[in-house]
Amino acid sequence: MKLYNMKLLTITCEILAQTNVIDILHKHHVSGYTFYEVSGNGSKGIRGQGFQNEKNVKIEVILQDKKLSDVLEEIARTMFPDYTIITYVSDIDVVRIEKFS
Repeated sequence: MKLYNMKLLTITCEILAQTNVIDILHKHHVSGYTFYEVSGNGSKGIRGQGFQNEKNVKIEVILQDKKLSDVLEEIARTMFPDYTIITYVSDIDVVRIEKFS
């Protein structure tokens, strides 16, 4: 079975930033992503335990290299100054490349 190299972009951010991240993904013609509420402890203390607007979300997106840098650049430029956001990229392999074009 053939595997295709892709990138997994993981974005953990405050829930108030979720719509902005999704708007950026759509702007760059990325329609597939998964998000879920998460909680944890970091530089801002324990998050995700209180009010709805204090929750965090994790957004996972599988991308080809050609879209990744544009998406990351826009997230960094437009969102890092105003939101608590952590992003990281992992190398992954997928079976069905047509799902991620």
